[in-house]
Amino acid sequence: MAPPLSSVSMIEERPLVSSGFVYRLTAGVAVLAALTVAISVGGHWLGEKISLAGHTTDAKPISVTIGDDTLHLAANTIRFPSERVDGTSERVDLYLTWPQMQGYSEADRLRFDDISQSSSLIFLQVSQSTMSRDMSGRLEPIYSQLMDGTAYAGPFGLIAHRLRADAGYNGEVLLTAPRPGDTDYVVRCLLPASPALATSGDCQRDVKLGKDLSVLYRFSSNQLGDWRAMDAAVQNFIRARLVDKADPTTTAAAGR
Repeated sequence: MAPPLSSVSMIEERPLVSSGFVYRLTAGVAVLAALTVAISVGGHWLGEKISLAGHTTDAKPISVTIGDDTLHLAANTIRFPSERVDGTSERVDLYLTWPQMQGYSEADRLRFDDISQSSSLIFLQVSQSTMSRDMSGRLEPIYSQLMDGTAYAGPFGLIAHRLRADAGYNGEVLLTAPRPGDTDYVVRCLLPASPALATSGDCQRDVKLGKDLSVLYRFSSNQLGDWRAMDAAVQNFIRARLVDKADPTTTAAAGR
């Protein structure tokens, strides 16, 4: 038996797509669109974070107090994100281009990211002094007792001293040079067999600055030819950023 006309009419007039289905489809499209935007924005943000790899181009001043000394440092010269905060700290780690003595920037991105170019950087660790003498001051009372054999001519006018195998310096060589009117220059290095084998931090030296700061800096042995200029530049960099607490009007050129 054929269905009543009213039933046929109702079947013919029922929409092929129900309003409920249209609503669910619209909602689904909206959700997908929102997810697409979120993925796009999040991916861009994540991409920037990955490309920066902890670096920042922000040169805003950060005030760091270590013991009795306060430093104003540009954020892009501070190596680790966790240390780019105002306040008291046990130490702060810095990295700078050599010889410009500048922090991270987009123009110098490869010098910080490409390990093959990292020999053009200097790495500094600033902390409160734990010893009464810096490396130059330790030459006579300590290092002279650890030397093994006769001194010999080192690179760039420096005098090389082998250190005793039982002294714990693992093949390091002590390089020294007299400085008229000042203590001898002293640096410890792991000298590579060839310049191509040098690392970004196979030489290190520490100096005392401020009221009670120890500034240890590491650099590539490929830069040993600049030892005079580098030592002066490191000391001037830190001194220029020390804040005199007795004079509230004193400011440091942290971003320069």
